[in-house]
Amino acid sequence: MISLIVILAVGAVLLSFSSLRRIGTGLLTGVGISGIIVGFAAQRSLGNLLAGFQIAFTQPLRLDDALVVEGEFGRVEEITLTYVVLSLWDQRRLILPINYFIEKPFLNLTRTTAEIMGTVFLHLDYSAPFAEIRKEFNRLLEASDIWDKRVGGMQVTGTTENTVEVRLLVSAANSGKAFDLRCYIRENMITFIQNNFPGCLPKTRTVVLPDDNDEYSVNKIYDNKPVKNELITKDDGNPTMDKKNATGK
Repeated sequence: MISLIVILAVGAVLLSFSSLRRIGTGLLTGVGISGIIVGFAAQRSLGNLLAGFQIAFTQPLRLDDALVVEGEFGRVEEITLTYVVLSLWDQRRLILPINYFIEKPFLNLTRTTAEIMGTVFLHLDYSAPFAEIRKEFNRLLEASDIWDKRVGGMQVTGTTENTVEVRLLVSAANSGKAFDLRCYIRENMITFIQNNFPGCLPKTRTVVLPDDNDEYSVNKIYDNKPVKNELITKDDGNPTMDKKNATGK
């Protein structure tokens, strides 16, 4: 900066002498071009610096905030005037320029409070006993020491031609505990259904239709169109040959 001031002063002095005016003009022109080049080169750095001041005043993120950025979950470990360091869940570090948080959207899970809700989805057969499943879900919540007792509910939120969608809603003190709670509920609910209501797990149904030529032939229905099939599935889930193939007729 001092060198630039000296050059400008020398150029101004040279302009005051008619015999040296050309030299002074060339000197000032060179300084102007150099200033433009330096300005373009420093544009991003200055933008980062200004963004750092804006982050400091508005505080859209703070130390230890839980963020989701570029599809990655992590906590804010360090904030400077030019960059932010996120500590990811697998102990990697994601370093982003500070102006990223001014120019692009990001998810802050702890903007006002660390408390958070989480969901677990189950896809079950239409024969699922919802009362028994809800009872087991409530029992698991009460037995968990990471559930904060704010939110806990079960709802049937969707249906398809083969299954129903069940949503289990839970809450926890922070995002880390919410993730652990969701995994705990998901694993134990699946185990409960496998052990007590295995017929309620998603399955493909087959329909046995009479045939004019062979009463033991089996047809599987796809989009209401019967298609010949030589294997049928018993209720126990084990495939068996139909009578036509078993007898060799």
